[in-house]
Amino acid sequence: MKSRSSFIGASAALLTTFTLMLGSPSPANAETSVHLLLGNPSGATTHASNRSNYLLVKPQYALSYSDYTKIPNWVSWQLNQSWLGSADSQYPDSLDSTLPLGWQQIPADNCYSCSGFDRGHMTPAADRSNTAESNSATFVMTNIIPMAPENAQGPWRDLEEYCRELVAQGKELYIISGGHGTGKTMSSTLLGQSINVPAKTWKVILVLDRPDSGLEGVNAETRVIAVDIPNESGVRNNDWRSYRVTVDSIEAATGLNFLSNVSPSVERTLEARVDNQ
Repeated sequence: MKSRSSFIGASAALLTTFTLMLGSPSPANAETSVHLLLGNPSGATTHASNRSNYLLVKPQYALSYSDYTKIPNWVSWQLNQSWLGSADSQYPDSLDSTLPLGWQQIPADNCYSCSGFDRGHMTPAADRSNTAESNSATFVMTNIIPMAPENAQGPWRDLEEYCRELVAQGKELYIISGGHGTGKTMSSTLLGQSINVPAKTWKVILVLDRPDSGLEGVNAETRVIAVDIPNESGVRNNDWRSYRVTVDSIEAATGLNFLSNVSPSVERTLEARVDNQ
């Protein structure tokens, strides 16, 4: 369990002042959010002074955002049949109004339009098709990283579809995704800076056979899929399975800590194993 800041004993006025200055401590729903069932991979907080690791907990997913890189460090979400339906995609992408005042974001029409990169939605719109509101929540810039089209439209998309196939079979998934490394750059004339395009995109997927079983349903035999896919041209027709790795290797590459809420012995077993199903 990670420590939480507390303002016990402070007056309401003082609490308001601190909130305006620094942002509130981790919100109450961070403790109970289904999207953080497996843990907070970077120990992100909602203090506005934490510009490199800012926590956003939404009803539809949770994420850590960096005001320096202008992309999420990671995005985490639950996926089961309750999130799927027939809602239409709610284009276009927009700025995220829930970030602290003054923080800049990459406007989609400023960077992506002529960059040659796709807007890679970490929580895909198709994973939030139960309502228009849920679907719309995925179309914000804090949920997006620049992705090579052949990755986004190839193995990355194929894996997203495979995840929904597992859900159709009655599974419940807990998914965390992001990018790492230094690839090409994408310029923003509005922000006056170059945005790093991650060299690789990764995903960690825990598959529960029994929905609603929570952490009690996780054991040493639980399936975990981890992939690390080159974010570059030439991968469109490659099978996502060819990019399976251990969770340990993604942790080493990113500095993140996955499955931290799982018992240590089970965590060690799951993170050292490469999926072969």
